[in-house]
Amino acid sequence: MKKKTRFGLLAVLLLLAAGVLAALNFYGTFYHDNVKAGDKPQDIRIRRDFTYDQLLDAVRNSGAVDNEKTFLRAAKVMKLRDSFRPGLYRFRKGTGNKGLVRMLQKGWQTPVRLVIPGYFRHLDRFADFLGEQLEADAADFAAVLDDAATAARYGFKPETFIGMFIPNTYEVWWTVTPEDFIERMHQEYERFWTPERDAKALAAGLTRQEVSTLASIVIEETKYEPEMPRVAGVYMNRLLRGMLLQADPTVLYAVGDPSLKRVLNRHLETDSPYNTYKYAGLPPGPITMPPVAAIDAVLNYERHDYLYFCARDTFDGQHVFAKTLAAHNENARRYQRALSSQLKAAVTAPKGSRRSTIR
Repeated sequence: MKKKTRFGLLAVLLLLAAGVLAALNFYGTFYHDNVKAGDKPQDIRIRRDFTYDQLLDAVRNSGAVDNEKTFLRAAKVMKLRDSFRPGLYRFRKGTGNKGLVRMLQKGWQTPVRLVIPGYFRHLDRFADFLGEQLEADAADFAAVLDDAATAARYGFKPETFIGMFIPNTYEVWWTVTPEDFIERMHQEYERFWTPERDAKALAAGLTRQEVSTLASIVIEETKYEPEMPRVAGVYMNRLLRGMLLQADPTVLYAVGDPSLKRVLNRHLETDSPYNTYKYAGLPPGPITMPPVAAIDAVLNYERHDYLYFCARDTFDGQHVFAKTLAAHNENARRYQRALSSQLKAAVTAPKGSRRSTIR
């Protein structure tokens, strides 16, 4: 009897041990934290055209999982092969395999923090930027951005379309299609143009698109935000008086050589509607994607009598302003004397040149 009791007790203990091991194995496979410790969460990108093996390679190459065997076991049991979605997934410390697999199956991706800095001179460069940040490649974005029908759908012409994109920080899905991205940007554009901003544009006699165009000139003239409204005021005064804008940045844009640092007299003869030395009024569209600071500077342009400005002789990136051509010429001479003194006559301007820092 005692012998049978001992065997019975041993059997119970073995069953208990087997149960405990099974429970530990189950817990280790599905619930135990399987994300490696680190200062930052691990991002895994699963493209739309990925096979299951490519998904596993992406997880493996990321180095995010602590125990690859248990992840593979959980993925097999939960049939990840049969159902997974593309996206940017963030594996965070404290997540077990069940949570990781369900994340991939349900498409619980993490949005991309997309920082659009502005200053893109053309939409093809913007397409390159988007192709580097999101799943769709640059060619896919360019095909939509360069489509006149797409611009028209949102009330723009090809030359003004770049003004619909407001530089800011946005959260978007990494897998967003070019079409959906543009729709989202149009929504942001409408949200940006509040009734207050629209009222200011109307008071200035400008459309939204004209505001963006003038803002693109202002930001090319100065990066010093406190004086942007004053620069905008100079150009508003010229517009209201019917004067040529004579904005050097528009000439550089018309020439089409972004490497140019200086506007020469021959550049002023460039026959382009963007050449504001030859054609009155604003150019056909923005010469760069203007940031919010420049747009608001135009909407809140400073009311004054200045018609001219040139770089200060302190070389600090700021400008001096003048109401008359005579005063402007004196400011320009002062700047040129300071420049010559600074360079000790080692650098001279090419014959027939015109400095882009003098307006």
